[in-house]
Amino acid sequence: MNAPESEIMLRRLTVDEALLKLDRYLSDSYTAGFYCVRVIHGKGTGTLRAEVRRELMRHPLVESFREGDPWEGGAGVAIVQLSKK
Repeated sequence: MNAPESEIMLRRLTVDEALLKLDRYLSDSYTAGFYCVRVIHGKGTGTLRAEVRRELMRHPLVESFREGDPWEGGAGVAIVQLSKK
């Protein structure tokens, strides 16, 4: 298996597809030893952003997350701090 990238693109996916891909990505990133990753969900109607953030709030491997700063992608991105091993 290849190591995951430091970011994942979820734009243009359905909510179900995105949440499944996000869960796998967070698990792979944690296993690879990443502490901070970037989740690109886009701005769009806000539905995917809301569902991704709801999932991040309850995911056991997520310590915290924040909206990206303007130079990181702003409201279309979540910067995620993973739990320490």
